[in-house]
Amino acid sequence: MNNPLLDIFNTPFDSAPFLSVKNEYYKSAFEKAIEMAKAEINEICNNSEIPTFENTIEAMEISGERLSRISSIFFNLNSAETNDEMQQIAQEISPLLSEFSNDIRLNPVLFERIKSVYDQKFELNLSDEQFRLLEKKYKNFSRNGANLSEDKKEKLREIDKELSSISLQFGQNVLAETNAYELHLTNENELKGLPDYAIQEAKKEAESKEKTGWIFTLQATSYLPFMTYNDNRNLREMLFLAYGKRSFQNNEFNNEKIVKRIVELRLERAKLLEYKTHADFVLEERMANSPQIVKDFLLDLLSKSKKFGENDVNELKIFAQKKDNIETLQRWDHAYYAEKLKQEKYSLSEEELKPYFSLENVVNGTFTIAERLFGIRFEKRFDIQKYHEDVEIYEVSDKQNNHLALFYTDFFPRKGKRAGAWMTEFRGESNVQGNSKRPHISIVCNFTKPTKDKPSLLTFNEVTTLFHEFGHALHGMLANTVYESLSGTNVYYDFVELPSQFMENFCYEPEALELFAQHYKTGETIPQELIEKVKKSSSFMEGYQTVRQLSFGLLDMAWHGVEELGINSVSDYERKAFEPTELYPIVEGTNMSVSFSHIFHGGYSSGYYSYKWSEVLEADAFAYFQETGIFNSETAKKFKHLLESGGSIDPMELYKSFRGKEPSNDALLKRAGFN
Repeated sequence: MNNPLLDIFNTPFDSAPFLSVKNEYYKSAFEKAIEMAKAEINEICNNSEIPTFENTIEAMEISGERLSRISSIFFNLNSAETNDEMQQIAQEISPLLSEFSNDIRLNPVLFERIKSVYDQKFELNLSDEQFRLLEKKYKNFSRNGANLSEDKKEKLREIDKELSSISLQFGQNVLAETNAYELHLTNENELKGLPDYAIQEAKKEAESKEKTGWIFTLQATSYLPFMTYNDNRNLREMLFLAYGKRSFQNNEFNNEKIVKRIVELRLERAKLLEYKTHADFVLEERMANSPQIVKDFLLDLLSKSKKFGENDVNELKIFAQKKDNIETLQRWDHAYYAEKLKQEKYSLSEEELKPYFSLENVVNGTFTIAERLFGIRFEKRFDIQKYHEDVEIYEVSDKQNNHLALFYTDFFPRKGKRAGAWMTEFRGESNVQGNSKRPHISIVCNFTKPTKDKPSLLTFNEVTTLFHEFGHALHGMLANTVYESLSGTNVYYDFVELPSQFMENFCYEPEALELFAQHYKTGETIPQELIEKVKKSSSFMEGYQTVRQLSFGLLDMAWHGVEELGINSVSDYERKAFEPTELYPIVEGTNMSVSFSHIFHGGYSSGYYSYKWSEVLEADAFAYFQETGIFNSETAKKFKHLLESGGSIDPMELYKSFRGKEPSNDALLKRAGFN
């Protein structure tokens, strides 16, 4: 059987041949690619020459390329266009990949060669990037058991294999619970308050299931409008409880045991490697390089923000009591009354803004801003294969028309796509020995689909989400390093959110908004008074939002930053972690941890704090742009260098070379109104 995943991709820019790939090809492709990668590693190990940077470190860097491509295609589609068959394949493949990774990391011959090069690193006349790659390769081995005895290495293999499997199961359970629930309404009176687009989407959802009426789901594009606008408090409570009970019910998708097992295994693994906690292990490779630094950072921000969070909730309580005689404000009331209060305070509603933010215009706006800042252009391509009809593909070029990247966009929800928004890549960037490979970058979101008579209109929150993911994409598309493992977003996790959160700032700047915020019917640019309202309202409920974000970081550290767990109840353990940040009554029967995919399925364990850490960086960085002009060419040139450099330079040094000094949290506190 001819397997296109194993052939040379005879496609423009070596793009993924999606139309030729069938599910039945994946497992055999993985098995063959693993075999090929093993042969490349064996060649390095069996090299009779003295270990050098080129024949060991660089050779390792470029090994397993086919396996990397197949993995990127499969696992990206398993998030964006999955089905039961793919999920089963993922369960079968993940242990094989984990075993292969361990075979490499625990290979004593390979480690001896790496160590031989590492021990003479100061005599090798390496470039800064080569030096950084060498350190990364050595640490990847030493931090993953290369110095362990054989029995401990075997134990590590067992832990990693189980972690790989149950982490995948965690994510599949959350997706199954999200997809399984529907709130089916047949009484039109129960739709009061909802905007037309939300009602139309719910009607389409019902029709797709051959039902009358309207169906609301736990997907963000359905859930968030319902919680924000529906006047029926009982129905909001019902939907909130369904969302909060995901993977916390007495069924096959319950994640409580999986959460406990994941944290037990992570702690056991850390101690096996002679770290106190999983957080100690993770944070060794972060800007905030210890659990204490992270906890101090989170608690310091909490001390500065909690009173503002309490003030926000108290203001909302008074408003809800006055408006609807609500005696006890609950979590399912927050978005609804916050939106009403926002309208009253600023005469500004999401529905008033949405006509100015058609998806097409916002996407074109991101392109225009990127061109003004970094001199890059986007041209839609129709000759590159897609994995779904909703996907659009662009070629990215510089001013001299040199090819820089392919950019895939996938914006609309569907059954096989997980909730949320993310950036990923189908191929990374590298330029080893003059063999330049430009990146293939993708952003995936879940925005409302256009209808026959109306384009996809974004809420302002969705506009910032798009700019956020586009910031990540720029980090990938502008990558200009020698080695792929140091390019683009391959940076410390508490640095990776800097470009994404930085780009969100342009959504509040009149000079930027005027480039893309036009009414989808009239073409009228968003009025200046609306822009002023957007800016004034930008810190609305900021105290509450900050405390909420800090609560997630503290929960993450509670699971991963302790030396002894002693967990009897996942629910009780979570409540204790949340206690310093609670602003609303506890809701029985709900739990955050069991659906906290960032830390139990994604890569953010011991790293959720990094969103706030990066916010300090981006607020400080954008303050620099505001001082010099948001499209200042010299400032943008320095920021472009930061993006191009990826992980090839220490992030603090890279930031200081851009800003001229270390970051300060003054800009963040000022923007939030906390000082």
